[in-house]
Amino acid sequence: MNKQHGFSLVEIAIVLVIVGLMVGGLLTPLTMQLEQRKAADTQRALDEAREALVGFALRNGYLPCPAISASDGQEDRSGGRCTGERRDGYLPWATLGLPRLDAWNHLYRYSVTPAFADSAIRFKLVTARDITVYTRDGLGNLAPATAPADIPAVILSHGRNGYGATSDAGLLVSNGSRSNEDEQNNAHADINFMARSASDNHALPGGEFDDMVAWVSPNILFNRMVAAQVLP
Repeated sequence: MNKQHGFSLVEIAIVLVIVGLMVGGLLTPLTMQLEQRKAADTQRALDEAREALVGFALRNGYLPCPAISASDGQEDRSGGRCTGERRDGYLPWATLGLPRLDAWNHLYRYSVTPAFADSAIRFKLVTARDITVYTRDGLGNLAPATAPADIPAVILSHGRNGYGATSDAGLLVSNGSRSNEDEQNNAHADINFMARSASDNHALPGGEFDDMVAWVSPNILFNRMVAAQVLP
């Protein structure tokens, strides 16, 4: 009688291991591509938010206040000023007509120089700003990314890990550990922000970092407003 030979358990196990390695090798690049796409989408959204802020200033003569809450995207304004003199909070997405969440489903942060959000005494070319953005040089030392106290407004995404962010449900995400010093700074900042290259290396100065920061340049803002005859 002819015997039919099948695969042994060892052979099947070897095949399964090989298939697992192949699938794992495919999934890793795919995951990286998805994260890169999310980062690119969020960067575009930050750029659009910056343009929307400039457009708001062109139309109104001042910048918006932070949003009322994590669920209400209208700017929180009482009379001519931000309610309670609040300068830092969530991007007023409804007022600006923008998406509420970044690609990781976290709300965008926003900080504005109070004098630039005052609708009663509208800012002028000489109005002082008070926000500074820092970075780190090749040696890891703090370095200015902008002129000191020169920025009217900042928009921030807390990135993939979301440390310091607020979720879609309005819940605060953990700030992480002490190793992510620069992200810890951004989680509590309202005047001095950090913007640098993303890294998962805890040992680098400032620790791991994936925050994405955009800011309104006073030069671009003033140039647009002068060209539109809103200023001086």
